[in-house]
Amino acid sequence: MNKQIIQTTDAPQAIGTYSQAIRVSGGETVYLSGQIGLDPSTMQMVEGVESQIVRVILNMKAVAVASGGSLSDVVKLNVYLTDLANFAKVNEIMANHFSQPYPARAAIGVAALPRGALVEMDAVMVLPK
Repeated sequence: MNKQIIQTTDAPQAIGTYSQAIRVSGGETVYLSGQIGLDPSTMQMVEGVESQIVRVILNMKAVAVASGGSLSDVVKLNVYLTDLANFAKVNEIMANHFSQPYPARAAIGVAALPRGALVEMDAVMVLPK
């Protein structure tokens, strides 16, 4: 299997043993690692759940672009929330960044996320041939 590591300074740098994304399967499938609301220029968490949701999406967008795609190429999205009451905000903000057809999605309530984040998202992207 051919694997290409995706790296961009437009998204937070990996803070553990992972890559921002990995492209496989002849270059068409890209697995985007989970993004939290870290500002890539300061590596500090943005304040508030709405700001974190926006920052997460912008971080994912930066990794998608570095992979040769865009958010419109995302086919599967996982959303992790420390409070599922914020899911309506996720839908509202996603509508500003994703267009139809929307990706398949799961929303998972979790007890905690890295660095005290309120939201994290990861994705699978399929690039056009």
